[in-house]
Amino acid sequence: MSSNDGALDELRSAYLYRIVAELERGTVREALFRELAESAEGQAKIWAEKSGNPLPAYTPELRTRLVASLVRRFGPKATRGLLAAMKVRGLSIYTHPVPGHRAPGAAKGMETRHDSLGSGGNLRAAVFGVSDGLISNLSLILGVAGASSNSGYILLSGVAGLLAGAFSMAAGEWVSVRSQREMFEHQIGLEREELEEYPEEEAEELALIYAARGMARDEALALARRLIADPTRALDTLAREELGLNPDELGSPWGAATTSFLSFAVGALVPLVPFFFATGSGALMGAVVATAISLFGVGATISLFTGRSAFKDGMRMLVIGSAAGALTYGIGGLLGVNLA
Repeated sequence: MSSNDGALDELRSAYLYRIVAELERGTVREALFRELAESAEGQAKIWAEKSGNPLPAYTPELRTRLVASLVRRFGPKATRGLLAAMKVRGLSIYTHPVPGHRAPGAAKGMETRHDSLGSGGNLRAAVFGVSDGLISNLSLILGVAGASSNSGYILLSGVAGLLAGAFSMAAGEWVSVRSQREMFEHQIGLEREELEEYPEEEAEELALIYAARGMARDEALALARRLIADPTRALDTLAREELGLNPDELGSPWGAATTSFLSFAVGALVPLVPFFFATGSGALMGAVVATAISLFGVGATISLFTGRSAFKDGMRMLVIGSAAGALTYGIGGLLGVNLA
């Protein structure tokens, strides 16, 4: 990154910090973001002095104005992903209210905890993928069955729905996780450069975040300096505390895509299976029964994440799936009459 680019990046951050501070007026976060804005302007001066050029005047470009308008409309908490991509720090204050997300010397225990969270996230995504496959493909099959009694058409539509849905889910997950990783890699690269250029200023920024979350100012600065002194831990800490990102939970794009493809395909296959062995109303009834049982099972599994009653969550999922299937069957019947 050139010195001019570094100065402009910091001035852009300062501009957005002030917008966030204005939106947080009257809260403890207002002071944090105003001080971060002043810190960013100070770092812009360092970049300018390094280049030997005067500090450039900053005029927000179109992208920055668009992000600013979205932040004003929806608030900084809802748009923290956009703000992080624009090099706005201190966003962990919205997600980690306790000072020091990772305490010095506790790295091993914390890593284990995050690994378990990541595994739970994958399991949760797989469960919801199965649910999507069940409901969407049963609805498609019932919609076609409402319009035509030809089992061949129904089977073909179901297979097409399975493949289209599974590939769509996989592609969406790949793009989502890959984009998140690219954003993290870009931001952590910027942090690495800034640590080399002005480590003391980075420590002061980190201390501001800890102080805003209740830690004494002197204690916060001492902790920040200890963390910044270790380059490896410094980058990890800055990612968590300044960017609000957890490197352990980013996941693999291909892993996420594969999980989404397989989970959706498994769910979508359930209402199709009876049509491989029977035809007509018998196959259709088999699809409905098999899907109903599976939906209840998925809902009961979801209760592991919600803490609610397995029976209530199972019944809720069954009712939602039944409503979707009944509506599409009715719409298919109307279309079948009208197109006949």
